[in-house]
Amino acid sequence: MKLTHTLQEKVRLFLVMMMPILVTQLGLYAMNFFDTTMSGQAGAEDLAGVAIGSSLWVPIYTGLSGVLLALTPILSQSIGAGRREDVPFSVQQGAYLSVVMSFVIIVIGAFVLNPILSLMSLEAEVERIAFHYLVGLGFGILPLFMHTALRCFIDSLGQTKVTMIITLLALPINIFFNYVLIFGAFGFPRLGGIGAGYASAITYWLIFFITIYYVVRVQPFAEYRIFTTFFKISFSKWKEILLLGLPIGFTIFFETSIFAAVTLLMSTFDTATIAAHQAAINFASFLYMLPLSMAFTLTIVVGYEVGAKRIKDAKQYSYLGMTIAIMMGLVAGLIIFVLREPVSRLYTVDPVVAMLIQHFLIYSIFFQLSDAIATPIQGILRGHKDVNIPFILALISFWFIGLPTGYILANYTEFGPFGYWIGLITGLAVGATALLWRLYVIQKRVERGQVVPS
Repeated sequence: MKLTHTLQEKVRLFLVMMMPILVTQLGLYAMNFFDTTMSGQAGAEDLAGVAIGSSLWVPIYTGLSGVLLALTPILSQSIGAGRREDVPFSVQQGAYLSVVMSFVIIVIGAFVLNPILSLMSLEAEVERIAFHYLVGLGFGILPLFMHTALRCFIDSLGQTKVTMIITLLALPINIFFNYVLIFGAFGFPRLGGIGAGYASAITYWLIFFITIYYVVRVQPFAEYRIFTTFFKISFSKWKEILLLGLPIGFTIFFETSIFAAVTLLMSTFDTATIAAHQAAINFASFLYMLPLSMAFTLTIVVGYEVGAKRIKDAKQYSYLGMTIAIMMGLVAGLIIFVLREPVSRLYTVDPVVAMLIQHFLIYSIFFQLSDAIATPIQGILRGHKDVNIPFILALISFWFIGLPTGYILANYTEFGPFGYWIGLITGLAVGATALLWRLYVIQKRVERGQVVPS
């Protein structure tokens, strides 16, 4: 990060930082995207199994990663305030915490995965593929979360291009191992959708080792000497991270888990409907990386300016990011509308499933518009370390408004499975409106010199 003086300089710096984050997020999600699309070419059961597995894993991963994302505003504000000596200590504590989180999720998964899948009333083959896909992916949980902690350090320095390079290096490896393990190429066993889980685990380890190399060997990261001195575990620092990170994690979890909940509820429909629903969610989530990248960038730049007490600059970055995000949301909606038929063919060769995917994609256009408003605002508020009220707003809008609305429409009207999507759209729209109000309140408080409660 660096000081900017004009709007033109801010636009240039913002885009320079945002584009690598966007490419990184697209690359990371592309692994899940290729898991789903390549599994779909192996069969409808493989598509449904991997889609079910992904729908259970993504909320857990994004929610727990959200906890670690607290490191970004903590580090950004430390760097902006010139407290460089705080950085190695904070990064190490975040890494320690990521190890504990990984261990906890693996242990919990060992006990609850089978019962959860049994509750979904899936076809036996779909349940088997979903279970073993998640088992394979589980071998990569530890390096994935440790990479997330180190990525927060890299991004907080404004060096977002580095995480982009790491992801782009890993993506071809993921595609290669997907091909090898899903279809049984080069003498490897044909595992179908299950192979996608093991391919992802291999890729996560690769990303982690490359990230370690950059942090230790490459400037400007090496000058912080992150691993030169190892600090003892500091529960007070963990408390700081968790007090800021848990609301962030729960906010993200409530938004992403609502899709998993809908998938659970939709398990009463046939395999074709489940597969089409998850394929459409997968593609819509791929485009969601646009506003999510905006949010990550806004957290960095707003956190940096707030730490340096330049409130006017923080506000300018906020409106700049929101404007770009809304424009991208409109473009994403247009892409879905125009390309919905060829997109459906990426996921399946079954004409029935393809037609259902196209219907679901029409509804997903409205996701893009709401996310283009709500997600960047979440990033701005995190830059201010305002996380508790957004967490409550997410809980209410998604679980107390969106899900009940979808359940009623799906079960008591002619909308059927599409009723759940209307409910999701309703929850997202309510959440976006509430977050706009919260942003207005926080900016007024900051302008009056009041401390923002975290």
